Amino acid sequence: MKFDRISINQSICHGQACVKGTRMPVHQIVRMLANGDTVEALLAEYPFLSREDIMASLDYAAGLAEEQVTPIEVANL
Repeated sequence: MKFDRISINQSICHGQACVKGTRMPVHQIVRMLANGDTVEALLAEYPFLSREDIMASLDYAAGLAEEQVTPIEVANL
């Protein structure tokens, strides 16, 4: 996947995915939206973000949720 608005840099926010050119972690944007904040509220509170940044953060999070996870079987002990 290619995410032009998302960056990961070990020296910024401990390598967490952030909106490119900021120190705003993707997880923070997604969590605020999950807790009832609106896109408009985020844009007002964080004027350095754009609507496209917020949508890219949601797209990035959706991509992570799509990953296939293979459970490890645990032997009966």
